[in-house]
Amino acid sequence: MPTAALYDFVVPVLIRGLQNMHAFLKKGEQWAHDNDVPVEKLMKGKLAEDMLVQMCSNLSKFVAVRVAGVANEAMEDDETTFEQLYARIDKTIAFLQKVEAKDFEGKEEVEVVVKGRSQEWKFTGLSYVQQWVLPNFFFHESMAYAILRNQGVPVGKLDYLMNGSG
Repeated sequence: MPTAALYDFVVPVLIRGLQNMHAFLKKGEQWAHDNDVPVEKLMKGKLAEDMLVQMCSNLSKFVAVRVAGVANEAMEDDETTFEQLYARIDKTIAFLQKVEAKDFEGKEEVEVVVKGRSQEWKFTGLSYVQQWVLPNFFFHESMAYAILRNQGVPVGKLDYLMNGSG
């Protein structure tokens, strides 16, 4: 029986998550326009300073960089409008779509080091995907979704899961 590759567990999942985020952010922006709510109110909605859409983008890019050895594509974390966020998401999806399954082959045991301000964490390629990338990605994606809901945007579970498609 064939086994699923590391690529299959992470890249298509992150692309889908980014597409979902793009769709529910668009729904939030449209809701703001339809209800005379300043879009800035939604853009400024956060629980803490580091709870940003950019985190989902960076986590997605860095799995390809750190595990597959793909060259990084620098992106500034300075988006302040919905249009800039959509462009960032689209750019990240395009980056991931260039990554090939063969780039991840045999990388389950590659050492990955993530450096924080005061410490570092060491992973294998597989544990980095399982214990760092996917949990962090879904945490930040779900917080962006929850912030929209908290602001009154009528998004539901299918908006989170299905990127506007059935």
